[in-house]
Amino acid sequence: MLAKLVGWLLLGVVRLLTGAQARWYGCPPKAEQRIYFANHQSHADLVMIWAALPEELRSITRPIAARDYWANTPVKRWITTEVFNAVYVERQAPAPDPSAAVPDEARAVDPLAPLVEALRSGDSIIIFPEGTRGHTGEPQKFKSGLYALATQFPEVVLVPAWIDNVQRVMPKGEIVPVPILCSVTFGAPIRVEAGEERRPFLDRARAAVIALRDV
Repeated sequence: MLAKLVGWLLLGVVRLLTGAQARWYGCPPKAEQRIYFANHQSHADLVMIWAALPEELRSITRPIAARDYWANTPVKRWITTEVFNAVYVERQAPAPDPSAAVPDEARAVDPLAPLVEALRSGDSIIIFPEGTRGHTGEPQKFKSGLYALATQFPEVVLVPAWIDNVQRVMPKGEIVPVPILCSVTFGAPIRVEAGEERRPFLDRARAAVIALRDV
């Protein structure tokens, strides 16, 4: 009950600060399993795209959150787990302990494992294929995770999204948000074509996100 109340409070604050306008340009909001993939310029991207989804989609959609940022305080950890139902990912693997008698291959952790588990359970997810925040107007090259997930779960609908202006709400290094109108534009779904290799698909997915900037 507390998580639901906090969720409504956060939703109200986000919409007051940003408007959190959702523009369904290439597909309607639909309760089907999806991977939403978007540009990434601010820690607030996670909150923005979550707030832009209608309630029936928020309840079945889990944003991906960097553990080192979103779980580094009890408050942020509680909000991301109880309110956002986020999937934590590791951006940097811990340095191996050379004194530990564990084979190198056993120490390796698949960073996609939590996302695979979420998709296997039937959840939709929100990911940022750049991996880290960009500092220019265009997304950085997409990393291979989106391709791996798309090929492993071909039945899941891939929906590109462009998050606009949110980096101005919470610039890097700032802790006080600035009210400014923001929006999320959702585009037409794409899929991995037969025989399509990793890099051509990732470049095409990135282009699908950028194309929504001027819609």
